[in-house]
Amino acid sequence: MIVLFLIGFAIYLDFSLKRTNAFSDYAGRPAAGAGTNWLLVGSDSRQGLSASQEAQLSTGDADGGRTDTMMLMHIPSGSGKPTLVSLPRDSYVPIPGHGRNKLNAAFAFGGPQLLTRTVEEATGLRIDHYAEIGFEGFVGVVDAVGGVNICVDQPLKDPAAGLNLSPGCQDLNGTQALGYVRTRHLYARQDLDRIQHQREFLSALLSKATSVGVLANPFRLFPLATNSVDTLTVDNGDHIWNLAGLAFALGGNGSTTGTVPIGSTQTISGVGSVVLWDKTKSKQLFDDFRQDSTVPDGLLSK
Repeated sequence: MIVLFLIGFAIYLDFSLKRTNAFSDYAGRPAAGAGTNWLLVGSDSRQGLSASQEAQLSTGDADGGRTDTMMLMHIPSGSGKPTLVSLPRDSYVPIPGHGRNKLNAAFAFGGPQLLTRTVEEATGLRIDHYAEIGFEGFVGVVDAVGGVNICVDQPLKDPAAGLNLSPGCQDLNGTQALGYVRTRHLYARQDLDRIQHQREFLSALLSKATSVGVLANPFRLFPLATNSVDTLTVDNGDHIWNLAGLAFALGGNGSTTGTVPIGSTQTISGVGSVVLWDKTKSKQLFDDFRQDSTVPDGLLSK
């Protein structure tokens, strides 16, 4: 009886997922390689938030949606380590039909389809799955697991992000966690330090979400599951079991994380400050993904 209930609950969750057509067929689209590639997107869309919620979460009131967080997750087909790579939002890349611009502009120009195509053409990799989560969803998922423990080595106070943390290890609730992964002005490297903290937090969140303490506790598991599907947007071809595989791959202790190899930063007229990838090292990284090869130590930037 319990098994039938769990199967029925899984089917309900799958039907409850928000879906979008995240991929397009176009001439020259990369062929599928070994393993599985996910594009994970953190959207700052305020859709669904009331004015009081925007104030509580210190999100501001910007219209529309932007993608200030983009990560590429490669899950090997064999026994190799999963690898999570941040793609800085200011990466200066060709955007089909729009010339060269910052990577996060692709979403603003053409939504998930243009963003996934831009990433595919910039990396030479075929993206297999797409997942997007916004402000409200992030808060609900963190609160559903009972908070996430994070250690900080300095005071973090950023009114713009609604953040005020003392040094030390502490459990962050959803609102605090949102401020933690959003703040960048407190760090020397600005966005590059922020995305490093985002990777660390995501790994810690999924590690807790896939722990026995959550999975065996219905008062944690069911709110986590329902909050997740209510706030995630995935591709039309994605299912709840795909998301479960992603969570367990990233929540394990064997994953490798880093930032796409960075060559330099520049200021481009009409565009602003941009990040340029190291062409040689980034090509090696994406070739390793395509062939399911182990990513060498030191190849990824922090």
